[in-house]
Amino acid sequence: MKKIFVLLFMSAGLWNAAAQTMEARFLEVTGTVEIKEANSPGWKRAAPGDQAGRNTVISTGVKSGAVIAVGSSRIEVRPLTMLTLEQLTRRGNTEETALYLRTGRIRAAVTPPRGQNIDFTVGSPTVTASVRGTSFEFDGRRLQVDEGRVLLAGAGGQKVYVAQAQRSYVDENNQNRLVPPFEAEAAALRPLIPELTGTGSGSRPPDLGPGPVPGGKTGVGITVGWPQ
Repeated sequence: MKKIFVLLFMSAGLWNAAAQTMEARFLEVTGTVEIKEANSPGWKRAAPGDQAGRNTVISTGVKSGAVIAVGSSRIEVRPLTMLTLEQLTRRGNTEETALYLRTGRIRAAVTPPRGQNIDFTVGSPTVTASVRGTSFEFDGRRLQVDEGRVLLAGAGGQKVYVAQAQRSYVDENNQNRLVPPFEAEAAALRPLIPELTGTGSGSRPPDLGPGPVPGGKTGVGITVGWPQ
């Protein structure tokens, strides 16, 4: 029995050693950017070079923003954004990053080095985005892909692929339907091409402008991920 206990103890030690905690590092800070660290009673101003650990909340003011690095990922935090760093872990050759976007908008470049993997997840009050190896812009319900190919999976089993230079969004006026990229582009061109009025979802896609994400809608889960 003693030998079994020792083996289990050693295995637990190896597992803990394999999981290393990462920290986010502020590369650029513009305007008013504040952070609230885990178990800290108050906020403090952020500055380039500062580091932030797990469960740190980042808040940006009007005409303010920050660029942070988390492992191999680079995240641009836009104005009027509140973002929580929920998980920052390196396990073996995989970086595990989980963020919670309460309000606002981020732009992320998630590019793993050769031989490395990145599990990158952004949650919001409305949807969740999980990314591997791509560059994208996300505000909690609207997605635009700069590089790579992304799979969106919505409630009810609906799936939409979004390729480079394409976009998709949740049509809140149509039971939170995911709008396919072609339909999203056709809707955007509707004022210029009237004959396309019958091809869309019934609403023009919103612009990815700054500002808080409208909340209150639930029941939709979106996964943005690398197709297997």
